[in-house]
Amino acid sequence: MSRPIATTRSMAGIPTARLAVWWIIASEIAIFGGVLGSYLMHRLAHGIWADYAANTNEWLGLTNTFILLTSSLAAVLAHQAAERGDGKRAANLLYATCAGGLAFLCVKAYEWNYEISHGMTITSNTFWSFYYTAAGIHALHVIAGCILMLFVAQTAKRNEELHRVEIIGVYWHFVDVVWIFLFPLLYIAK
Repeated sequence: MSRPIATTRSMAGIPTARLAVWWIIASEIAIFGGVLGSYLMHRLAHGIWADYAANTNEWLGLTNTFILLTSSLAAVLAHQAAERGDGKRAANLLYATCAGGLAFLCVKAYEWNYEISHGMTITSNTFWSFYYTAAGIHALHVIAGCILMLFVAQTAKRNEELHRVEIIGVYWHFVDVVWIFLFPLLYIAK
C-alpha cells in the first residue's frame, strides 16, 4: 500500500512530519511566550504576587515535575525502540508516557480542587488568573499529547509508522520544557 505524498516528501531535507511538528511547536512557543511574558511583566509590577504564590503547593509542583521528566524518559526510550524496529516495546513505552501524563493530570486536579475549595479561584486576583490560565493551557497540551500518543502507540504496536514515535516524542518534550518554565515561575519564585 502506498503512502500519501504528503507523508513521503520532504522540505529542505527534513521529513514532512518532523517539519510539521516543529512548526506546531513554534506556534505554541508564541502562545506560551505571550502568557509567560505577560505574567512576568505583571509580576515585576506587582510585588504582592509573592504573597499569593506562597499559597501554591511546591511539593505537588515538584511531584509533577518528576512525573513529567520520567514520562519524557519513557518517550526517549520509545523512540530508541522504534529506531530498532521494536514497535511493541515502543508502544508499551508510549503507554507508560501516557500514564505519566495521566498521573500529572490527577495531581493537578487534586491541587486545583484544594486551591479552589480554599478560595483561590481564577477570579480571586491577577496572580490566580495567570496561574490557572498558564497551568490550564499546559494541562490541555498534556491531554492532547496523551490522546495523540495513544493513536501513535496503536500503529507502533503493529510495527507501522514507527517514525511517528519520534514526532510525538518531540511534542512531549516540548510539553515538559514548558512545565520546566512554569514550575519555578508559579511555585518557587516567591
